[in-house]
Amino acid sequence: MFNFGENVERKMYSSTPIGGFTFGGSVRVSQAPLTLSDEQKDQLCASIGDVDLTLLYKASVHGYKASAFHQKCDNQGPTLLVAYNRSGYIFGGYTSVDYTQSGQEIRDEAAFLFSFQGNTSLFIKANSGCYARYDGDEGPNFGNKLYFCNNNQPVVSNRGASQGGLFGNVSAMNAFNFNSSTLYGNDCALTECEVYKVKQTESPLSDYLKPWRNVLWTAEQKAELMEMIRNYKPLTSSVSHIRILMIGPVGAGKSSFFNSINSIFMGRITSKAMSGSADTSLTTQFRTYPIKDGREGKPLPFVLCDTMGLEEQSGAGLDIEDISSILQGQIPDRYKFNPVTPFQPDEQKSSRSASLQEKIHCVVYVIDATKISLMSEKLEEKLSAIRRKVNSLGAGGELSVGCAGVLCFTGEELQSGAEAGAQL
Repeated sequence: MFNFGENVERKMYSSTPIGGFTFGGSVRVSQAPLTLSDEQKDQLCASIGDVDLTLLYKASVHGYKASAFHQKCDNQGPTLLVAYNRSGYIFGGYTSVDYTQSGQEIRDEAAFLFSFQGNTSLFIKANSGCYARYDGDEGPNFGNKLYFCNNNQPVVSNRGASQGGLFGNVSAMNAFNFNSSTLYGNDCALTECEVYKVKQTESPLSDYLKPWRNVLWTAEQKAELMEMIRNYKPLTSSVSHIRILMIGPVGAGKSSFFNSINSIFMGRITSKAMSGSADTSLTTQFRTYPIKDGREGKPLPFVLCDTMGLEEQSGAGLDIEDISSILQGQIPDRYKFNPVTPFQPDEQKSSRSASLQEKIHCVVYVIDATKISLMSEKLEEKLSAIRRKVNSLGAGGELSVGCAGVLCFTGEELQSGAEAGAQL
């Protein structure tokens, strides 16, 4: 596929007689094609790849001088030269190496010449081990043999046919095997010469495949994060463990999120929380999970609280009123949720308010980041209602965690969210 970055009307400006042809003033050339057909573009694409072409130099606009060519085309990366003559030939060449006027012979295994005339096409690859072009201060050339805009004129010249190439370099002369009659019909007068910058087209998925944040995941980084979590202390002395509530749709991975964290600190694969894939929530109880630093280690300064998954239908999944009771520390561990009837606190126990240690200090929304665009409006509304409830009760910090390896948070961010809740 080609995307041309500029659409310019093609004209030729010259008043110099060249090889028996006189071009005066502004002359429109209509008898010969001055643009590549879709089929010709596809053929070039097969040789170069899926690319964008941006017009850098157009001889009829910028002039046929070598200085104009280098001003527009030097240090532009891979380029494609497309020339036209009155005999209907569209021809030129590709080079993957910058023009820099280095004065050096350039090796370029990717370079090739091409020619289109009517329904006939020709592609000529550079011979292995030969110099594909000479990087001098003259106009563009291929094989130090085929010079375009030669001597600052609208012509193409096959120097190798008569002069033996610049410096008589045989290695450069033999880079391309061609004859003038096949390549451009022995018609050396150019009606146009263009040079395009060639840039590989990025995949539509490339932006999604790029990490949204570069994190150095090394053994040292892991050890540093784990140590920071081990040494964390809540700012409020009455709170010894930060209670983190996980909320999310059915199948988002709340229980798996806990199992992953638990496995990291235990140093082995664990599956303490029931997890898997199902149409309804596998978690039916309210669970509080302290995490130990190793099999015989001391508990870490936080507790993860797992809940029933959210569902879009009313009377199914976790009830919003149950979330209110959880946030206020009224629901005990292992309480079994009833989607039809919200939790009813014991009158004797509800007469006293829960301590700060028993309340939720931080809420984490666990969402499958690969399915955000597929989330129903009803479920979005339910999440919004929950968030309003959380804010109204002052449950502290809120974080969104995307599973499936799409989103993640650093230890500092998790810590800051927990601290926000502990200060309440």
